[in-house]
Amino acid sequence: MAAPLGTLRSLRSALANNRTTPTKLAETALARANQNPGHNTYLWRDPAWTLAEAARAQAMPAQDGGAFGDGRDTLWGLPVSVKDCFDIAGAPTTCGTKFYANTNGIASADSWIVERLRAKGAVITGKTHLHPLAYGITGENPDFGPCLQPGKEHALTGGSSSGACASVLEGSAVAAIGTDTGGSIRVPAALCGLAGYRASLGRGDWRGGFHLAPSFDTLGWLIADLEEAPLLAGFFTEQEPLHIPVFGRFGIIAGDFLDDCEPQVLACYRQVIAQLESLGLRSAEVDVRWWNEATDIFAPIQAWEAAGLHQGHFAAFEPAIRERLEWGSTITPDTIANLRLQHAEFRARMDMLFEEFEILLLPAAPVATLDAGADHTHTRKRLLRYTAPFSLAGAPAVTIPCNFGGIQMAAARNRDEGLLRLAALLGAKRRQQSASSQPS
Repeated sequence: MAAPLGTLRSLRSALANNRTTPTKLAETALARANQNPGHNTYLWRDPAWTLAEAARAQAMPAQDGGAFGDGRDTLWGLPVSVKDCFDIAGAPTTCGTKFYANTNGIASADSWIVERLRAKGAVITGKTHLHPLAYGITGENPDFGPCLQPGKEHALTGGSSSGACASVLEGSAVAAIGTDTGGSIRVPAALCGLAGYRASLGRGDWRGGFHLAPSFDTLGWLIADLEEAPLLAGFFTEQEPLHIPVFGRFGIIAGDFLDDCEPQVLACYRQVIAQLESLGLRSAEVDVRWWNEATDIFAPIQAWEAAGLHQGHFAAFEPAIRERLEWGSTITPDTIANLRLQHAEFRARMDMLFEEFEILLLPAAPVATLDAGADHTHTRKRLLRYTAPFSLAGAPAVTIPCNFGGIQMAAARNRDEGLLRLAALLGAKRRQQSASSQPS
């Protein structure tokens, strides 16, 4: 049965204490690859290459010090998957489409993401499935098949970081690189019961990566354990924070904004609210009726930018994406200029909201699952209501995994480290409460 490979800390400690090796971990991860129902977690993998990467990591010298006592990076020796919109030298980059699989050719150089992973000694297990062009939130893909959850043949992973989630769930990676434009980390993390981290807009480097909409595209991680989120805080930046904020209050999104949220998801939301309050944070309800404007600002800017990137190739893509690209190409410069002003105003209002409440809490999706084979024509707009406000803000966000769906917790731009530290404290509180509720 599919199961995560282990926690970052447990595996990294085992490596540091010579209880396992990068090669042994890589062999275990490779044996678990593509175990989701469609056997399509990965769109590219090369076991021989991965084992050579493990041997290269093994050859990195140990030193004194560091978090694990061997002077190596947190990611050293750990199996990590990469979303297939980032170049790996010697491999194709499909962006989730056969069109780009056939036209991009073989990458001649590593993307910044891959360079950084390899420099830290991570062992890359392959390039993962994604919704075509990263332009969708369900994980459905007519070219490579829908991405289904390992062990759940009727449940979509969500997208667009679909294979990233599947790789962590099946245990072929202990952590997965994803991207988030309008919820592509937050939503699948919620649907798959994983922790997701969407970094602040502008963190990291997209060299060798393929954008969807540069105004909103962010990098991020998917992992199994929320408590380990701070271990990955520094990956996307070389700069050590001068100050890590300690948050004391948070805003609760209430009222009719949540009217379409499933009852079980709302119950999880109330549980997380209580847990944050038990950590000493003060809460207050926030009037966000103006968030109903978010999708009307976000979606056309996204479509216009995506259309510019894929101009001349619209016919190569599935009808739903082709229609959005065609729509984007018809948006006039004057309309875009006006939308940019609305975006700036919305972001300014979000900045003020974060100054007042520090943290904002909201379900990552109004549903706990997406059924494979169902009609999800209207799903995207429904989910974007919950994710677009933070996308417009360029805000960092984490998904808190729950029994039913997930809850997103967001902070102001570049307060990532404080957000991840709070996420870890919340994760510990949730684990303690779960343990205490189990029969002895």
